Amino acid sequence: MKLLILIAYFIVLITIGFVCRQKATDVNGFVLGGRSVGPWLTAFAYGTSYFSAVVFVGYAGQFGWRFGIAATWAGIGNALIGSLLAWVILGRRTRIMTQHLDSATMPQFFGERFQSNSLKIAASIIIFIFLIPYTASLYNGLSRLFGMAFHIDYSVCIVLMAILTAIYVIAGGYMATAINDFIQGIIMLAGIAAIIIAVLNSKGGFMAALDGLGHINDPAVSSTPGIFGSFFGPDPLSLLSVVILTSLGTWGLPQMVQKFYAIDNEDSIKKGTIISTIFALVVSGGCYFLGGFGRLFSDKIDIAANGYDSIIPTMLENLHPLLIALVVILVLSASMSTLSSLVIASSSTLTIDLIKDNIVKEMSDKKQVFCIRVLIVIFIAISAIIAIIQYKSAVTFIAQLMGISWGALAGSFLAPFLYSLYWKKTTKAACWTSFIFGCIIMVLNLVAGSHFPTLLQSPINCGAFAMLAGLIIVPVVSLFTKKPDTALIENTFACYDKTNTVTQKTALGK
Repeated sequence: MKLLILIAYFIVLITIGFVCRQKATDVNGFVLGGRSVGPWLTAFAYGTSYFSAVVFVGYAGQFGWRFGIAATWAGIGNALIGSLLAWVILGRRTRIMTQHLDSATMPQFFGERFQSNSLKIAASIIIFIFLIPYTASLYNGLSRLFGMAFHIDYSVCIVLMAILTAIYVIAGGYMATAINDFIQGIIMLAGIAAIIIAVLNSKGGFMAALDGLGHINDPAVSSTPGIFGSFFGPDPLSLLSVVILTSLGTWGLPQMVQKFYAIDNEDSIKKGTIISTIFALVVSGGCYFLGGFGRLFSDKIDIAANGYDSIIPTMLENLHPLLIALVVILVLSASMSTLSSLVIASSSTLTIDLIKDNIVKEMSDKKQVFCIRVLIVIFIAISAIIAIIQYKSAVTFIAQLMGISWGALAGSFLAPFLYSLYWKKTTKAACWTSFIFGCIIMVLNLVAGSHFPTLLQSPINCGAFAMLAGLIIVPVVSLFTKKPDTALIENTFACYDKTNTVTQKTALGK
């Protein structure tokens, strides 16, 4: 039964991919769905790209174990900061300015905004390099659940997921991923609710589970009784870093911001804001809430031998077979939607921002789409190979891999992108400084993290620091470096004035 459900799910995904081929014949259609994607598809695409096996298996397991029920704050932060505020602050301005500058990717935005080809190339290289460890972490988390449910070798799971994702993304581009994301999002909403109820019922219900959690003590973490059932948990400062990285980080991730490029109109942004926030509250809040009860299964979990990534699979292994099938499809949905978003962002960036005009002159629209499709295959293959090597080498910490990736990308891009949308005095030098700082600090954390201050040794904390530091670095450097061309800036920001005028006239007409 589990296998039949899985096969039916795969058939639906691939069918949608081929049905959407007509909308993926040019770059605008393949990368942005023709900028005509509605609020429901965009909101679900945003949410399913946000939450993957990294969150469900890696983050929920690790931070639920570390912080207990207080880990739920990370899910609430994802909903309020990572979804609600991201849509409110970035949504409308991103859509308007990227259309005005005719940019389809984040590097292209930086290149047009500052009239700098070198800035565009640097951004595209950063994206390609640091999206790879994130993609590898998706395979790892998914493979653990496949192994638990079907007793299949991890390597087979990785290859299977890679091939299936490649088929429907190459066939249908962004529109295929958006429609599949909507289906996958429905599965995630229903699945997380059913799983939470089943797991808590296995421990006597919510109140009994919460009471049991309150009686668990770990002297190595805290001497306070009942700390894992408390409001803020044993380490509120580290919990705050998790909230910042996993919530604010989305503001600087190219695969997330790109969703605002594709949405069809401003009314859709308003609707999408509400839909996306509710989705995040249920899915992310539910994941971290579930992970908070991980210590109730401590008699079956060996962190030293199997790592934090074994916590969630252990909590689920005794559920009814149909529920396990639902879990597998839930995490598969989350991971494949995120993977498709990552490969489109990376391959389109390399093609449009690096290969076109720099390596291949006069590259036609048709050639660009072909190149994007080829790079999708290459990117998926590289990340799958890394994931297999990672597994064979017994590297199991999903959260750390994602922390490095998110920290470098958001630490590099968040502040320059945000200020570029709102502040006319943002300079090219400030963008370069943020790029360099974000990348270097995360690379140093990876190779020499033990020499960092204690608080910054964790990739999670270091990534949060990189993002917050960028918000200070960009305005400070901008004040002391060469000002951008006045005519260029006025032309760039005129797009907002034009849109406001059109909106006012439309309202008066109605």
